[in-house]
Amino acid sequence: MTSTEVTTESEDSGPSGYAAARLRLLQGEARSGPPRRAALASLTDDWLSALFASATAHAGVRGAALVAVGGYGRGELSPRSDLDLLLLHDGSADSGAVATLADRIWYPVWDLGLALDHSVRTPAEARRTAGEDLKVQLGLLDARPVAGDLGLVASLRTAILADWRNQAPKRLPALDELCRERAERQGELQFLLEPDLKEARGGLRDATALRAVAASWVADAPREGLAEARRVLLDARDALHLTTGRATDRLALQEQDQVAGALGLLDADALLRQVYEAARTVSYATDVTWREVNRVLRARSARPRLRAMLGGGRAPAVDRSPLADGVVEADGEVVLARTARPERDPVLVLRAAAAAAQSELPLSRHVVRHLAGAAKPLPVPWPAEAREELVTLLGAGEATVPVWEALEAEGLITRLLPDWERVHCRPQRNPVHTWTVDRHLVEAAVRASSLTRRVGRPDLLLVAALLHDIGKGWPGDHSVAGEVIARDMAARIGFEPHDVGVIATLVRHHLLLIETATRRDLDDPATVRSVATAVSSASTLELLHALTEADALATGPAAWSAWRASLVTDLVKRVAAVLAGEEPEEPEPADPSAEQERLAIEALRTGEPVLALHAQTETPHEEDAPEPVGVELLIALPDRPGVLPAAAGVLALHRLTVRAADLRAVELPTELGGSADVLLLSWRVAAEYGSLPQAARLRADLVRALDGSLDIRSRLAEREAAYPRRRGVKAPPPRVKVAAAGSRLATVIEVRAQDAPGLLHRIGRALEQSAVRVRSAHVSTLGSNAVDAFYVTDQDGRPLAAERAAELAQEVEKALG
Repeated sequence: MTSTEVTTESEDSGPSGYAAARLRLLQGEARSGPPRRAALASLTDDWLSALFASATAHAGVRGAALVAVGGYGRGELSPRSDLDLLLLHDGSADSGAVATLADRIWYPVWDLGLALDHSVRTPAEARRTAGEDLKVQLGLLDARPVAGDLGLVASLRTAILADWRNQAPKRLPALDELCRERAERQGELQFLLEPDLKEARGGLRDATALRAVAASWVADAPREGLAEARRVLLDARDALHLTTGRATDRLALQEQDQVAGALGLLDADALLRQVYEAARTVSYATDVTWREVNRVLRARSARPRLRAMLGGGRAPAVDRSPLADGVVEADGEVVLARTARPERDPVLVLRAAAAAAQSELPLSRHVVRHLAGAAKPLPVPWPAEAREELVTLLGAGEATVPVWEALEAEGLITRLLPDWERVHCRPQRNPVHTWTVDRHLVEAAVRASSLTRRVGRPDLLLVAALLHDIGKGWPGDHSVAGEVIARDMAARIGFEPHDVGVIATLVRHHLLLIETATRRDLDDPATVRSVATAVSSASTLELLHALTEADALATGPAAWSAWRASLVTDLVKRVAAVLAGEEPEEPEPADPSAEQERLAIEALRTGEPVLALHAQTETPHEEDAPEPVGVELLIALPDRPGVLPAAAGVLALHRLTVRAADLRAVELPTELGGSADVLLLSWRVAAEYGSLPQAARLRADLVRALDGSLDIRSRLAEREAAYPRRRGVKAPPPRVKVAAAGSRLATVIEVRAQDAPGLLHRIGRALEQSAVRVRSAHVSTLGSNAVDAFYVTDQDGRPLAAERAAELAQEVEKALG
């Protein structure tokens, strides 16, 4: 061999040549997606083939082959994928020679910094290991020869597939359990803000499991859209690898815009929506496939017993039990009756869906596909039967969800409700939300179904729950946009004009009760009157109360608590009284609870702060209501300037997060016959980590903060400087505004900002420095968002002039900027 030939071989097939070619391939913009993955696999095959040829010649081993398994075996090499390799040998060579052969292949791979998952086995060892380890068997199902003895690989593949099919009754339930355990750990990809593209439910692992099920010949996954869904997930993983330069499958928030750009998408939301759509396709296929696997395996296990009972005769026909007109149950699924004619019966889609949900049975995939292709469109407006079937479907509770997903998978929901397309798979960036917009709407209807006995018009409640966030995805306030869309959709569904107006009102004001109850002073008559004006009738108020609870429960655990429920209930009672003709009374000094009165008297007697910390202070309003977030901290002290920033600063120093807070002054009689104001602060706090501090320590630091010996501002600044800012999505800037017509007795300053240690302290300092009095404060924290309202007056106790109020809002916003 000449020196020129040696150089050429080094450049083409040696480590440096492969590394350079790999880099050119990954940096090239012309090829991406499946072509690039296939090209990378082919390039890697060529390099490993050359390594194998050189290594076998050096080690003197015959009867061996290099086999790609797992993702590499499928030709799905992402930029940072592991190389899954099996060195297969027939056992004729001595162990030392085989070890030498393996080393001369593995070490060049490691030298390039490539991740390698490797094994060395004979065919018998490979089969035995596969029989013991399900993950090994799954990898071998995708075995592909790279170099060496092709016959050896072919015989192993044949044996592995035969073993897999023969052992299907035992191995498939184990695979199902493996998938369920992984889903429990990783969550559902289609709802996660930072999903794992591989491990989460609906990800690449599940797509691979579906291939394994198909290889067993027991059942086959729905193929429509599945290949495209795999491609979307693989493309996203490729872009993620190239963007981060790491072998990661988690689509972190800070990477999403770059990954979206690499894929030619508009932004991170467009990326997530595409990924969610793919995950939803895989998840639905997974549900359908495992249901079919379990049905087939049950039938197989029952068949011998039936034959024995029947003396070897033919098995009896499957029972078909009527469920509704044109709808029957057969073999544990809802299917169409033999006489059903979807091309003549436009209500059949909703009738079948309602029957399935009410019976808590799955809707057959074949039926859904048939309906999608053959069903006649509903007239607009819908006939009364169609509207009633929709309400029945929504009122079925948890059983509604899988039926709704089956209809969505075949595009039937957007055919019935065209405006649904806007919210389909739409992500929600607020971490308080557990679900995408569309699934949140369905979950709200599920929650509302348990509240239907509380309202006179359950149908309006269920439909309003389904539509309350339908305006998300449109410009501006989603409640305002949603009112217009809901009005059109309710008319389309066939509601009468009055009912259409009620649904539109519910959608427009679905946040009114929770926002007012947690951010406004309920003792202020203006607060109650404004809600009564917006709601206008007792029946609408009743519906809005139930919708508020259903919406919050469907949002996530941080959105509802016994405390929030009690505030909303209090507000509803006051508004109902106004709607009944009673005038709200002017606020009088609030009567403190027995404990608050005890603390206030002690504070008045000593002239110093008095604290009480309680782990549990209230009973949930219903047996299954969620527990309140955090623990209650009560503080009483004589009225004086600087209380709010001092108390908030002390809590921040002790790493206590304020989940909710209420500040108000009460007037108590003194021993001399006069009266004095005592401030009562009721806080709902939670420790960032670790345990809660002692109340005595909090009190001591509060005393020091009030007398000036504890410089809270400097201490907080030092702590913030000591901890570098974490990477993450950049939060929008804080916004401070004057609430219009908030109160006749005070000016309401509303602050919306990213929750952070010391936030309430900074707000309190800004208000204190602006020479206003804080009459009451209402703090509400949802996830990472803080929405706080402060009722302030001038030093004489009067609301601020409009110009001064606007200046104050700007001053507070500047202090938080």
